[in-house]
Amino acid sequence: MLVFHKMKETINKIITENIPDAKCIFEGDSCNLRLIVTSDTFIDMSLINQHKTVMKLLENKFESGELHALSLETKIF
Repeated sequence: MLVFHKMKETINKIITENIPDAKCIFEGDSCNLRLIVTSDTFIDMSLINQHKTVMKLLENKFESGELHALSLETKIF
């Protein structure tokens, strides 16, 4: 469970360093992780571009296998 908690911290850090006003909410567990990211950065973006923006930030974690599944929802403040 410590590894899972560390991954949530890592994801939160990556996102907030790149999207400064982002708020990350995590639901579920390591096998069924849901992430809700809220930011004003998304105002003029389509939903697909919002998701691409967040997923691009996490690309290295998916490629390394540290992160293998993630349900993502994005919202505007």
